[in-house]
Amino acid sequence: RVTKIEVDKKQKVLRALSKDGELVAFYPATIGSDEKPAPSGSHEVRAIAENPTYHYNPEYKFKGVKSDKPFTVPPGPNNPVGAVWIDLSAKSYGIHGTPDPTKISKTFSNGCIRLTNWDVKELAKLVARGTKVEFID
Repeated sequence: RVTKIEVDKKQKVLRALSKDGELVAFYPATIGSDEKPAPSGSHEVRAIAENPTYHYNPEYKFKGVKSDKPFTVPPGPNNPVGAVWIDLSAKSYGIHGTPDPTKISKTFSNGCIRLTNWDVKELAKLVARGTKVEFID
């Protein structure tokens, strides 16, 4: 079981650690952007949703999104948060999958931590509500 997640912003990786600090899993990740950086400090997992519905909030004004109205993308292959959403205690941030795995660790995200769908599915099985998430700047 994973008791701590380390999100290393500079190395663009996510490490999942056991209670003893042993490495359980290691994933390349896309982490934040200049316009919406990933959070810093310590947070925790609040919830895990498989096959999530994506709800766009126009207040975030994500680059490339031209809508000034909220909209919803149902679960499926084009969902921008992929196959799993791991909700974090940092408001509006999560660890999630992507419909385009070729861009992992090569592009920016809208603040969140993006993994391939297969990696986030694996991670979701290893964590639970309350798992600590540490962002390393």
